[in-house]
Amino acid sequence: MKTTQIIKAIRSVLVCTALLSPLAAQAEILAMANYESKPGQTPRHEGIAIIDVDPASKSFGKILNDIPLPDDLVAHHIFYNKDLSKAYITSLGNGALHVMDMTHVPYRPKKIDMPDCKVAEDVVFSKDNKTWFMTCMGSSNVIVGDAATDKQIKVIAANDKDAFVRYPHGITLNDDIDRIIITSTVSPDLKDAGETVTVIEASSGKVLSSHKLTDKPSPSGVSPVEAVFLPGTHPPLAYINTMFGGEVWTATWNAGDKAFDFKAVFDFNAVKQGVPLEIYFNDEGDRMYITTANPGYFNIFDITDKQKPSLIKAIPTAGGAHHVVITPDEHYAIVQNSFLNLPDMSDGSITVVDLKKLEVKATIDTFKKQGLNPNCIIMMPKWHHDTAH
Repeated sequence: MKTTQIIKAIRSVLVCTALLSPLAAQAEILAMANYESKPGQTPRHEGIAIIDVDPASKSFGKILNDIPLPDDLVAHHIFYNKDLSKAYITSLGNGALHVMDMTHVPYRPKKIDMPDCKVAEDVVFSKDNKTWFMTCMGSSNVIVGDAATDKQIKVIAANDKDAFVRYPHGITLNDDIDRIIITSTVSPDLKDAGETVTVIEASSGKVLSSHKLTDKPSPSGVSPVEAVFLPGTHPPLAYINTMFGGEVWTATWNAGDKAFDFKAVFDFNAVKQGVPLEIYFNDEGDRMYITTANPGYFNIFDITDKQKPSLIKAIPTAGGAHHVVITPDEHYAIVQNSFLNLPDMSDGSITVVDLKKLEVKATIDTFKKQGLNPNCIIMMPKWHHDTAH
């Protein structure tokens, strides 16, 4: 190669490097975490923070925007509708539901009147994005809403005959079979735990059946907590955690009977973990991730055989391991460590787990240092790719 050609090549590399450097410096992955003051902190404070969770970013761990919330809301979970245009914030305190327009900046949550709902927990959306269903653990019912107007359409309430949704919490919907599974979890004061899941016909709201998720005598108090359909499975299959029972169950659709077959498939007690909570999957659908709050683990399962989850590794995070977001390239899982401000389960940190090396990459103590507990974490729409929730 001639000298002039070498010089041109070097110049070309330098120009490319100069162009790419600002982009690298600006690399970020943004998540949204709602938070509240730790017990005993005064004055009480609540909000939603937008935080950079990319370990390679210069602003890693920093709060880039802070959205105020009423200090008596006790904001709990955040869910997106199907087109990611709105975020739904459920609360355990004053005001069951707030909705935030994600297409308008600055973001401002708007209170939606829900007099029939107390202690709001989880929300799911129909595939056509026209309807949502919200569990209300304090009023033992499920609110059905219009996803365009966010007005209440109907209330699916417990009664003596069905006795299905005593303290409903987890909810998962499969439109293809027109079925919803709801967990009966625990009373808001945590003194009376359920033991069943209930199947509902989504289109009508008709209660079809209830199923006990334990072989123990009643009342067992195993407290089924989360139920999540694994996307793209045939036949449809959901995984369910029993919070106080410490087990993972499957609900497998039986097309002939038009019903589910339930089976226990993993026992966290055998690996000395307690309080299994959230369930997530990778995009391929061959890995399942489950958090346990006490003492605080992020568990990675091989679900190539969906009826026999195999624990690949349990990675310690911190007390109260709860919600998880996964980066779009599936390199990192970000675990929020706080569960209801409970003793030994409210560390307040966020743990970044390297899914390639199967080890902790970093810890974010931004909230913890301020006397705050993050209650939930969800990716901002640009980075959100979780189709199971």
